[in-house]
Amino acid sequence: MSTGRVHAKVALVTGAGSGIGEATAILLAQEGATVIVTDVDAHAAERVAGAIREAGGEAEAARLDVTDETAWVGVMGTILTRHRRLDVLINNAGVSFAKSIADMTIAEWRRVLGVNLDGVFLGTKYAILTMKSRGGGSIINVASVSGIMPYPEASAYGASKASVRHFSKIAAIECADAKLGIRVNLVTPGGVKTPMWESMGFFQELVAKQGGREAAFAAMAGSSASNQFSSPEDIARTILYLASDDSVHLTGVELVISHGHVG
Repeated sequence: MSTGRVHAKVALVTGAGSGIGEATAILLAQEGATVIVTDVDAHAAERVAGAIREAGGEAEAARLDVTDETAWVGVMGTILTRHRRLDVLINNAGVSFAKSIADMTIAEWRRVLGVNLDGVFLGTKYAILTMKSRGGGSIINVASVSGIMPYPEASAYGASKASVRHFSKIAAIECADAKLGIRVNLVTPGGVKTPMWESMGFFQELVAKQGGREAAFAAMAGSSASNQFSSPEDIARTILYLASDDSVHLTGVELVISHGHVG
């Protein structure tokens, strides 16, 4: 493991058991951070933390339901007890599914808004409370181009991500006005090859038809110039920049990663 761009920083990543969160946790550790790997799936979190430790990095695993305020208080308390500070928070945890508005239940709507929006609110709130007395830090919220462009059967996901975008910019202004030294920025990916796609019925059908996951992604990419996919590692590298002191001059900024199709 290198002593790199986030050397000696303490970073918490939500939804780090797979996808963007996993890639981000691994990269932050490679660049010298102590990473708190959290996920609602405790086994997934421990798998990622264990892999980081085996590679020579510093990582701890914790189960975290991002919709549970008590759980946030507990995780932040543990971080302060063990490390005495938090330097970086990546609010990455998210859920989605494909369903029309007419067919969606209020429970399904609330589940998506709960994880994707309430989770970001709680994470941001408790990161501010934890960071403000220790000289500041960097909060990075993961949105989506679904919060910019309307897509059918993605009303709950799109609404949640549009709200995350606006919320994050308000949080950045509040922290700047209060001179807390806390930066709040956004990473807004387009399509990314993550396990979230596997919750989509149409994607499962495409996997079966094309004979595999990668073939399904290739078929989607080939259907339109706007359907290009990034890897989780692509997004992690952008998050690393915002977590590092290289971006100390940035707050309230949104970095859209969409191969130039959405800006």
